Amino acid sequence: MPLRHVLLALLVVVIWGFNFVIIKLSVEALPPILAAGLRFVAAALPAVFFIRPPRTQWYYVVGFGLAFGFALYGFLNLAIAWGMSAGLSSLVLQTQAFFTMALAFLLLGERPSRFQVIGALIAFAGIGVIALERLAATALLPLGMVLLAALSWGMANVLTKKAGRVNALAFTVWGSLAAPVPLIGLSLLVEGQQAVLDALAGFSWSDAGLIAFLAYPATLLGGGIWSWLLGRHPASVVAPFTLLVPITGLLSGYLVLGETITWIEIGGAVLVIAGLVVTVLRGRAAEPVVRLD
Repeated sequence: MPLRHVLLALLVVVIWGFNFVIIKLSVEALPPILAAGLRFVAAALPAVFFIRPPRTQWYYVVGFGLAFGFALYGFLNLAIAWGMSAGLSSLVLQTQAFFTMALAFLLLGERPSRFQVIGALIAFAGIGVIALERLAATALLPLGMVLLAALSWGMANVLTKKAGRVNALAFTVWGSLAAPVPLIGLSLLVEGQQAVLDALAGFSWSDAGLIAFLAYPATLLGGGIWSWLLGRHPASVVAPFTLLVPITGLLSGYLVLGETITWIEIGGAVLVIAGLVVTVLRGRAAEPVVRLD
C-alpha cells in the first residue's frame, strides 16, 4: 500500500474518530434514528443531481446504502442514545475489521495473511484492554447494538469490494440515497410522528451544523476515500486502519465531551498502533509491486 494511500486512510481515521462526538451531540439534540436519516438525506441531496450513478450493478449500490446507512447508523445512533459513550462506541465498532476479514474470506475468497491475522490479534488485544476499563458501566443491549453495527459495516466493506473499481464518490452518494427512506420510516414507527414533527419544527442552525458534518466530511469525504481505497487494495489490508479510530474517538471524547482516558487505556491504544504497524508494514513487504494509479 503506497504511503500516500496510507495517509489518506489516516485522514479518514481522524474524521471518523471525531464523528462519534458529533453523533453523540446529534442524538442529544434529535431523535436518534431521525438524526441518522437526516444525515443521509444531506449526503445524497442535492449531490445525486450532479453526479452520475456508479458503473456497477445497482444491487451493490443499494446493498451498500442499506448496510452502511440504514443498518450501521441505525444501530449505532440508538446505542449511543441509550448510553454508550462516544469513545467506547468508537472502540467496539472496530470489531468490524474481524467481520470484514471473515466475510471477505467467505464471500470473496480473500485469505488474510499470517501477519494480517497476527496484527489484528495484537490490535484487538489493545481494544480488549481498553474495553475492560469501559464495559463495567455499559449495558449489554447498547453494546450488542454496536456489535450489530460493526457486522453491518463489515458487510458494507464486502459489497464495496464486490462493486469493483467504481467512482468512489458516486458510489457513496448513490448508496446514501438508499438509506433515508427506511431510516425516516423507522423513525416514524419507533420514535413517533409527533417526536419527528417536533424535532423538524425546532430544527436549529446548530442542528444543521451537526448534520452537515455527519453528511459531508464523515460520510461523503470519509466514505468516498474509503471506497476508493477498498477498490484498489484487499479488504483485509484496508479494514485494519479503522483500528486506529478508537484512539481518535477516545481523544475527541476526552477533549470535547469530557470523557476520561486512563493510563490503561493509553496502553491499550499503544497495542492497537503496534497491531496496525504489523498488519500494514508486513503486508506492504509481501505485496507485489504493482502501480494502481
